[in-house]
Amino acid sequence: MPEGPSVRKFQLLTSPFVGQVVAKVGGSSRKLNVNDLNALRLQDSQVHGKNLYLAFVAAEGPFGPTAEETALQREACGAAQGQQGQVGAPHPSSQDEELQEPQHSRSEAPEAAEGRGNWLRIHFGMFGSVWANEFSRANRANKRGDWKDPVPRLVLHFESGGFLVFYNCRMVWCSSPRADPASDILSVEFHRGRALRALCAPNPICYTLLDQRYFSGLGNIIKNEILYLARIHPLTPGSLLALSDLERLLDCAIQFSSEWLHNKLRGQGLHPQVYQKEQCPLGHPLMKGTFGPSGGFQRVTWWCPQCQPAVL
Repeated sequence: MPEGPSVRKFQLLTSPFVGQVVAKVGGSSRKLNVNDLNALRLQDSQVHGKNLYLAFVAAEGPFGPTAEETALQREACGAAQGQQGQVGAPHPSSQDEELQEPQHSRSEAPEAAEGRGNWLRIHFGMFGSVWANEFSRANRANKRGDWKDPVPRLVLHFESGGFLVFYNCRMVWCSSPRADPASDILSVEFHRGRALRALCAPNPICYTLLDQRYFSGLGNIIKNEILYLARIHPLTPGSLLALSDLERLLDCAIQFSSEWLHNKLRGQGLHPQVYQKEQCPLGHPLMKGTFGPSGGFQRVTWWCPQCQPAVL
């Protein structure tokens, strides 16, 4: 599923439409009545970890934009269209398709619906994406040999003429974004001290890194890459690691996530060093295992026994 950097990019695609009114809706979602979005104004767009939040209000509500603001929004929308090749979320290219996983841990799963509010929480599944002003097209045949375009879960057409398309995602209404910026690895409010305390737990370090309570937005790709960069074996209990090792691991998490986001915004792909690889950059054969807490999801992990020796 898309990790924090990808969802941040999705939010950038939606932001030019803030202030605009939904003129027409479509999509295949069965759990969400898409017609409820008709004639509503997109008031806000936020991202927290792996969730995208969109706020909607009545078009005639107090948050409606002025004529000048509407003109600015249309200019921003036009600029977004011109940058689609850089900021857009291409429905998986061969490279992107390799770098997605269908599983998520319990801490990564979207929260249960809490009753109708004005915020729409969007949690993306495998190959989930957002497109602006164009639809995703099939880039390869399916298992049956058919070239069938992906079916969008939601399509929002705005009065400006632009539109947003959401693929492979779960959507539920909520009263407000449930998020703690202090746990978001891409937030300026990320709390290093709290994250370090979590990493000191006696659990295998690869379990703690996927705990969204402390590392919101960090997924399996980031986990594998930063453990290699920090030269830490994935099953090492955090309590056995020196504080300097944990500090270095945290630095790797923040730097890798930020660089991945910046590369996405420049239209560049990810070039992992160990994730789904057979050898590390130094030419050592990689090990592959499936690890996870008892009763939780098991995640595929790659590591180099030579670069990331086990702590005895």
